[in-house]
Amino acid sequence: MERKILRAALFPPFPDCVKIRKIHFLSHRPRRVPVGSALRILVAVLLSISCGFAYGADTAPKGGNPVVLLETSKGNIKVELDPGKAPVSVKNFLAYVNEGYYDGLIFHRVIREFMIQGGGFTKEMKEKRTAHPPIKNEAGNGLKNDRGTVAMARTGVVDSATAQFFINVVNNDFLNHVDETPRGYGYAVFGKVVEGMDVVDKIRAVPTGRVSMFQDVPKETVTILRATVVEK
Repeated sequence: MERKILRAALFPPFPDCVKIRKIHFLSHRPRRVPVGSALRILVAVLLSISCGFAYGADTAPKGGNPVVLLETSKGNIKVELDPGKAPVSVKNFLAYVNEGYYDGLIFHRVIREFMIQGGGFTKEMKEKRTAHPPIKNEAGNGLKNDRGTVAMARTGVVDSATAQFFINVVNNDFLNHVDETPRGYGYAVFGKVVEGMDVVDKIRAVPTGRVSMFQDVPKETVTILRATVVEK
C-alpha cells in the first residue's frame, strides 16, 4: 500500500488528475505511513542499470553522452543523459532544454526520502503548457530508479510523460519496470546526476507543505534558473 501511495506521487499534478490523486499519489500525494519498514520508502510524485551506465553521485560523465546543467536557486546540478538506453526520453528532454522551457520553473514536489520533482510549474504553482506530445515510456530499458538517477514523471497512463522529471534521492526499486501491465510498467530513467548531488540533498531537505490542492510543495521556492546543454 505504501508503495502505491508513493508511486502516485510521480504523476504530474494537473487539475484533471484530481481523480487519480484520490488514489493517492509519479503522480503525487503520499499519505502518512507507519515508521518501521515503510519509513525509508515514505521519507525515501506524476514523474540502473545494465552494465555501462554506472549510477553513483558525483561521478565523472562518460565521454560521448550529453550533459545538462541545471542552475538552481540552491546550486548547480549536472545530469548526464543516456541516449543509448533512453533515446526517446533524452531527445524529448533535450528539446525542452534547448527551447528554454525549464528556465524559471520550480521543483514543485519534494519528499525527503523519495524524490524531488520539477519541470512543470511556475513559482505561482501554475502549470506550464507543454510544447510536445507525450512520449513512449522507456522504463523497460534496464536503467533502475537508484539514488541520483533522473526519470520521467507521468500520469497513470503508461505513455503519458511530457516535460516533468524527478531525481531519485534514494533507491526506489518499486518504481522500476516489472512487466508490461500499467501497474508494473514503471518509470523511465534517462540520466544520472554526475555533479551536484549535494545540491539535490539540499533541495530534499527543504520544509514542505500544502498549497491549494497540492501537497509536498517546498515552503522555500526552489527555482530552476536555467537549463543548458554543456556537453554533447
